[in-house]
Amino acid sequence: MTITTHLKASEKFEIQTYKRPKDTTILLRTHIAFSGSPRKKSNDPKKIILIADPFSTNTFYYEFNTEDISFAEELPSITNPSGETITMVRIWVKKMSIGIRSFPFRVADTESI
Repeated sequence: MTITTHLKASEKFEIQTYKRPKDTTILLRTHIAFSGSPRKKSNDPKKIILIADPFSTNTFYYEFNTEDISFAEELPSITNPSGETITMVRIWVKKMSIGIRSFPFRVADTESI
């Protein structure tokens, strides 16, 4: 089987350039950057959830108050093999803010080796 049998036509993707905020030095001293896929928290509109690796089966997420986020940057979107695309962002959170890091997992018996 030749390599040409595995090639497929691809769609045109836009390339997004990274634009630094004008006050990067201030942000680096007063904020911490977190990257992931943003989601609104359904029961609290003042909070945001940031899923670190949305296509992974073993991922985690962060939860922050929206008032603690000073700056957000759009990152290139990621796509899984089936073509589903998810938006990614980098947010800058004020130092000394309270955030939650959660590692959800499924409770199950451990397989014996």
